[in-house]
Amino acid sequence: MSAIPRSALILGLAGVLPFAWGALTEIFPALFDWGQSALGSRFVGQYVLVFYGTIILSFMSGVLWGFATRAQGGTATLGYGLSTLPALWAFFFVGGGAERATWFLIAGYLGLLGLDHLYARWGLTPDWWTSLRNLLTALVLACLTLGLLF
Repeated sequence: MSAIPRSALILGLAGVLPFAWGALTEIFPALFDWGQSALGSRFVGQYVLVFYGTIILSFMSGVLWGFATRAQGGTATLGYGLSTLPALWAFFFVGGGAERATWFLIAGYLGLLGLDHLYARWGLTPDWWTSLRNLLTALVLACLTLGLLF
């Protein structure tokens, strides 16, 4: 397994910042109040966790689609089909209130991690992909879980 390229690691961690912000504003009411007054209610707490979480889960469908372009025959067909699942999951299941939506996002990110590992097993991802995805998924799941607890 090769090391995660520095730029991919930094940008991946930067992508976790909105999740961390959402969790922190759930944990600390004063930060929530400041964020709401300075940034608006769309950018604090559960709202940012669910909204941003849905965007990123859908974005990851596109990443998987790109990996599927490296496959041939039946693996390509299956890869394309499976790549649509995270976006469809978000579309059909994320909603119905913040708590329900967050639980479905947690399930969606766990499923996405399974797909990441499958595409890696098929040899469609860079060698470092699963290391990056394991780290980022753990951080995202921690933030989503903290958002539920507070």
